Formats: sequence, structure tokens, C-alpha cells
Amino acid sequence: MSSFPNRTLQQTRTSLSPGDVLSSAKEFFLRRNTLYPAFLEKEGPSYVTFRGQGGEELVIGVVRDVGATAVTGSTYMFDQQIARFFTTLPPAPSAPSPQTLA
Repeated sequence: MSSFPNRTLQQTRTSLSPGDVLSSAKEFFLRRNTLYPAFLEKEGPSYVTFRGQGGEELVIGVVRDVGATAVTGSTYMFDQQIARFFTTLPPAPSAPSPQTLA
């Protein structure tokens, strides 16, 4: 068993709409990421994919969740950049705690 955590798949939740998350991802990875540039390869209503150094793929996927947008980022080499991108997203409101039925 490896002592390194699996960082190829990261997830977060945000208050932004799915479309706003994808627009933010394009802005972040195409313009703000100068150390390891990534270039837009494909996009759809729920994802964007980028190609980076050495052909490395980076994928951001979104899905509407209860009161928020669930965001998933997947890559092998660009894990720090995905984590940094996630910090730019406003957090989702806290989910209400379940109530106990009497």
C-alpha cells in the first residue's frame, strides 16, 4: 500500500451555478496558471477538459446538488492546481442537519 494519498480525484461543493464553475475553470486554467499551462480541449454543459504538459489531461465536472453545485476535478499531475482552483470557488451553504423524528 502506498503512503501517498490518492490525489487524482478531488471534490468540493460551491454556491456557484454549474455554468459559472465551468467559466471560472476556463479562466483559471487558461489565464492564471502560468507555471503549468493547460489548454482547453473539450467542453460540454457539465464538464471541461484541458491538456497540459506532456499531454496530461485535467477534467473538471459539475452537477447540480441540493442547494449547491458538486464539483469534481481529476488529473494525475495537476492535483495542486485543481486544489488551488477549488479555493477560488465560494463554498456551498452548510447543509441543514437532519432532525430526529419523535
